[in-house]
Amino acid sequence: MADNNAAVKSKPPVQSGGKSMTALLGAAFLMATSAIGPGFLTQTAKFTGEYGALFALAIITTILLDVTTQLNIWSIIGVSGMRGQDIANKVVPGLGVFIAILVSIGGLVFNIGNVGGAATGLNVMFGLPIQAGTIIGGAIGILVFLSKDAKSGMDRLTKYLGSIMIVVVLYVMLRSAPPVGEAVASVGKMNQFPTLVFPIITLLGGSCGGYITFSGAHRLLDAGYSGVDDLKQFRKSVTMGVCVSGTMRILLFLAVLGVVTAAPEIVGTDSWTASPPAAAFQAGAGNIGHFIFGMVICFAAITSIIGAAYTSVSFLKTLHPFIMKNEKWFVIGFIFVSTVIMTFLGQPATLLVLAGSVNGLILPITLAVILLASRRKDIVGADYRHPTVLLVLGVCVVLLTGYTGIKAVPTILTIFG
Repeated sequence: MADNNAAVKSKPPVQSGGKSMTALLGAAFLMATSAIGPGFLTQTAKFTGEYGALFALAIITTILLDVTTQLNIWSIIGVSGMRGQDIANKVVPGLGVFIAILVSIGGLVFNIGNVGGAATGLNVMFGLPIQAGTIIGGAIGILVFLSKDAKSGMDRLTKYLGSIMIVVVLYVMLRSAPPVGEAVASVGKMNQFPTLVFPIITLLGGSCGGYITFSGAHRLLDAGYSGVDDLKQFRKSVTMGVCVSGTMRILLFLAVLGVVTAAPEIVGTDSWTASPPAAAFQAGAGNIGHFIFGMVICFAAITSIIGAAYTSVSFLKTLHPFIMKNEKWFVIGFIFVSTVIMTFLGQPATLLVLAGSVNGLILPITLAVILLASRRKDIVGADYRHPTVLLVLGVCVVLLTGYTGIKAVPTILTIFG
């Protein structure tokens, strides 16, 4: 085994049984709920209203690209025992620092929107003023990391809130009675794929772009998992995480599809422009649906606040010993800065779509670095062989996301007006 894996031999023991499954579920839900934020809800509802049943093709394509990307990245992080930025520095000296800064900036942009999402949710549920909700949302995230066992608390909170979100969105989906058959048939309309370039790159950026794909893998490293012996655990955890986020994406799409199919005139109304998911949930399930929207966006925002802050700092902490030593306070500071900026900016709806799109542009760079690392014995060790199928599919994702990213640039630039 290569020298860089020497640390694996002295890693903290990971207990089997309940504790092991708790860590795997915690990492899976951290990744999934990091993806399921206010931007996830807004993007999915907005594009469903625009493309209708055809958007099912974009949903399925995104999930397939998501699982391919994450299996590649989690596998190499797991077997090497190194974080994403350290792997990048090994591949090209200095590249890891650049990626760490880029990912952290993207995480901050997302987190500003996340804090705003928590404020929106609290406003819908309890009528709290947006500024008060902003402060409360940020405070909840800070309190999680002030607790004695912050990382275990983070695991539990993301797991519980993530499960609740899936159940309540399922309820709205059943109430809206979507045309499932039409959606399934639309998946085969590959000739329409070019029209879905921008939605796919945006959704993929929100699902596994930027910091999101690294969140659960870095969490497992912190829990003591690494090396070839634990590779199966990394792959099991990432598969669970993609299943969670993919299930949520499909349920949300179907819930909104049922509404826009039954009442297409809702798209473009003032309420839809203000918040597509809020308008859809209320139209689909009345006042209960509106309350559920508040609950879902609040829970999604809180879990994403936690995931964005934790993962962004995990990218920075190996760059300097001071950050490593004071990791908790940097995470708290990250949330505090996001909250302060949000308090003065107001609801940055455009920022959420922009962040997802830009993160989608970062994705081919980070995945390409990981694929190059998979061929480096000084990173993965002399005995590891990365599956050819994952490597080939990963290259296809890099080419596809690189192409779609370039094609989407003109549309992204229009966001700035």
